[in-house]
Amino acid sequence: MAFEDLVIALAPPPNRVVKANGVHELHLYEGAVMVAYAMHLLRAEGAHEVRIHPDGEHGKQFDFVAWLARRGFARVSALGSTTYGGLYRNERDQTITINPKSGLGDVVAEIGEQVIVAECKGGIINTRNAGQTSRLYRGLCETVGLLMATPPRGRQVAVAPLTDGTLRLAERLAPRCALAGIEIAVVGARGEVLNIEPTKRTNP
Repeated sequence: MAFEDLVIALAPPPNRVVKANGVHELHLYEGAVMVAYAMHLLRAEGAHEVRIHPDGEHGKQFDFVAWLARRGFARVSALGSTTYGGLYRNERDQTITINPKSGLGDVVAEIGEQVIVAECKGGIINTRNAGQTSRLYRGLCETVGLLMATPPRGRQVAVAPLTDGTLRLAERLAPRCALAGIEIAVVGARGEVLNIEPTKRTNP
């Protein structure tokens, strides 16, 4: 499974030009991480229905309707007042519901009797800017904190963009997170999902 349209390339602001690895900054927005993980649940985890709960900012950054349409998901009903909220279905009768409502988990699926709840963060994946790399690290820590503060309903997964830095941090966090019943996954630029094993460690 590979997606070529998750990342949005933008010219960096003047203060970050020398820190970008390339001409453009590659933004893997939170909405993109959400749909990539939702597709992973449908294609690799055996889910049939997935619910995504973005906020208004996610909808401004990422075009859910167009992206899902390119994956064969047509909107069959509307939900809420946004242009993207609704129920989407593909020819295999798999469904993705976009419900712009907070407090429900970014991505939620039920597989058999098991519930999966994922909290997601996005970020710039090709920058050496200290502020942006720090934001990636904080984002991963925030997803873990949100899950720890939420009564568990099944599998809890913290999901962040894949970079060398977030991978190292995820591998350091994974053993302690596993003790709390929290899994960690990272999403690459083409939608590939890597589940971090709690026994796998890297040097600090």
